Amino acid sequence: MRYYDLTYLITPEFSEKEAKDFSQKILNLLQKAGGVLDKIKEPIKISLAYPIEKKRSAYLVSLNFLLGPEKIQDIKKELSFDPNILRFLLFSQKLPKTKEVRIPKVKVPPKRPPEKKVELKEIEKKLEEILAQ
Repeated sequence: MRYYDLTYLITPEFSEKEAKDFSQKILNLLQKAGGVLDKIKEPIKISLAYPIEKKRSAYLVSLNFLLGPEKIQDIKKELSFDPNILRFLLFSQKLPKTKEVRIPKVKVPPKRPPEKKVELKEIEKKLEEILAQ
């Protein structure tokens, strides 16, 4: 399996709910092909720098997934034939390394020997000696 990044633009004629439903349709397509989804960003409406199919805005969706390379051509065909997708970019990436979580070692101070308990009689004796001077 390889790690892929898919970014695509959806037609702006959809409402936000319809755009989310459409992106869910794409996710289902990937899962049906045997893909394992990793990161998914919700559709956001953006203004385009230049018109695409006479449209000045679109919904932008980005996601990462794992999939066998033999299934990618089928996914590309499905995406290119869908009239609601204005543009898409699909490319392979290196699998991100997971960060190791290191637990810092806490230095425990050495145990002190227990202090001797001083009785009240000894304290009074010391006080009398100090005051007698």
